[in-house]
Amino acid sequence: MAKYTKMAYDSAEEMIFGTAKFPVKYGRDFEVGGGIVYPELVPHPRPGSEETKKSLMREYERMVNDALERAVNLGFPGIQIELEHVWQMTKNPDWGGDIAGQTRKQQEDFYQKYGLKSAIRATIADNRKPDEENIRDCKSLELALKTFESSAANGADNLSMESVGGKEISDYCIVRQDIRGVLFGIGVLGSRDMEFMWKKIVDIANKYGATPGGDTDCAQANVAMFMAGGMLDKSVPHTFAAVTRAIAAGRTLTAYEMGAKGPTKDCAYEDPIIKAITGIPISTEGKSCACAHADLQGNLIAAVCDLWSNEAVEYHDMFGGTTPAVFTEILGFDVALMNTAIALGKAKDLQEMFINSDLYRDPHSFVVAPHNAYQIGQALVANNTDYYNRARAAAVKSAQLILADGKMLLSNFEKEVLQKTLRELESFPDKESDFIDQCVNAYKKVIPGFNPANYGL
Repeated sequence: MAKYTKMAYDSAEEMIFGTAKFPVKYGRDFEVGGGIVYPELVPHPRPGSEETKKSLMREYERMVNDALERAVNLGFPGIQIELEHVWQMTKNPDWGGDIAGQTRKQQEDFYQKYGLKSAIRATIADNRKPDEENIRDCKSLELALKTFESSAANGADNLSMESVGGKEISDYCIVRQDIRGVLFGIGVLGSRDMEFMWKKIVDIANKYGATPGGDTDCAQANVAMFMAGGMLDKSVPHTFAAVTRAIAAGRTLTAYEMGAKGPTKDCAYEDPIIKAITGIPISTEGKSCACAHADLQGNLIAAVCDLWSNEAVEYHDMFGGTTPAVFTEILGFDVALMNTAIALGKAKDLQEMFINSDLYRDPHSFVVAPHNAYQIGQALVANNTDYYNRARAAAVKSAQLILADGKMLLSNFEKEVLQKTLRELESFPDKESDFIDQCVNAYKKVIPGFNPANYGL
C-alpha cells in the first residue's frame, strides 16, 4: 500500500472549489475537479416503497426523472445522482444493480436528447455488525461485495461506501469523551478495516471499468459531530468532536491509499483535509443539506468542494415540486454561483466569504477550514509511519490550532475538555504496537462484542 508522504498542494491557497489536482472523468461527459462544480443529488425512497423490487424501482425511476427534468428545465449543465443504498438494495444485490441500470438508461436518454452531462454514484450499504459477527467473513460482507459487482456491471460510474469498522469501540468512547478509545476505534481499527474493504472494492471497480470513489467516517466522527450539535446541545463537547474529525482524516485517507480515485463521499466532513493531502476531487454538503441535518459549517464546507450535495432527501411533494426536483434546483443554483465566480476570476473572493461565514462559529468548522485542514494534513503525512501515529498527530495538531487562535472563543468547559484531550494524546505510547496492546486489553473488558480478530489483531 502506497502511503502519502507529502501534500498534493504547496499551500492551502492553491486549493479552490471546482478544481482538483487529479480530476476524475466518468459517466456521460462528466468530469469532476476539472474547473467547475457540479451538484450531487441524493434522493431517498419513502418507507414502504422498499417492500418489493418493483415498487422500489418505480420509486427511483420517479425520483431520478424529476431531478433530471428539473436540471434540464433550469439549464444546468450536469448532475451526479447518488444511489445511497437502503438496506434492501444491498441485501438483494440484484435490486441495487437493476436500479443502477435503470438510472443509467434514464441519464443516457437525457444526455442524448438534451446534452445533460451526468454520472451515477452507487454507495453500497455496510450492513456488517462489528460487535456481533466476524466482519471479514460474514453474510453481510458477501452481499455487499455482490452488490458492488452488480452495481458496477449495470452502469454505476462511482463505487463508494460508508464503512463501519471500529464503531463498536467509538460508540462506547465518544459518549464518555475517551479520546484513547476514539483514536483506537477510528484511527487504528477503522483504518485497518478500510484497508481490508477497499482492496476488494478497488478490485471490483477495476474489473468493470468503474471508478472507486471514496469512503466517509459517517458512522463515527459524524456521530460525535451530531451529538455535539449546536449552541444549545451538550451531549458531547464541541472541541472533543472537532478532534475526532481530525482523527477521521487518517482513517478516511486509507481508501485513497488503496486506490480509490474520488470524488470523495459528501458526508465526510474530513474531506478538505483529504483534498489537501491527495489532490483528489471532493464532494461536500452544507447549507443545502438542511433537509437531512443541521451543521455549523454550512457555507465554509463549500470552500474547496468539487461536487455539492444535499446529503439525502426523502421523496415527497412540495409546493415547488417533488423533493428531488426542488433540491436539484437548490444545489444547481448554489454551484451556478460558484461557477460564475470562477468564470469572472472571483473564486478566491467567494471562497473567502464562505470561510469567514463560519470559521469561528464552532471548533468543527474551524478545523475543516482550508488553512487549518492543510496544517492538519501536514501533521498527518509527516507522521505517516502507521495508522496510529498519523491519526494521533492529526488530532494533536487540531487541538493545538484551536487553542492557539484567540478568535476561536471557547467556554471554560470546552477549553478544559480540549486541554485534557491534548494532554492525554501527548501521553500515549509512541509505538503503535504498545498502544494497540494497551487498548485491546482495556476494551475487551468493557465491550463484550469487541473481537480483535475482526481487524487482523
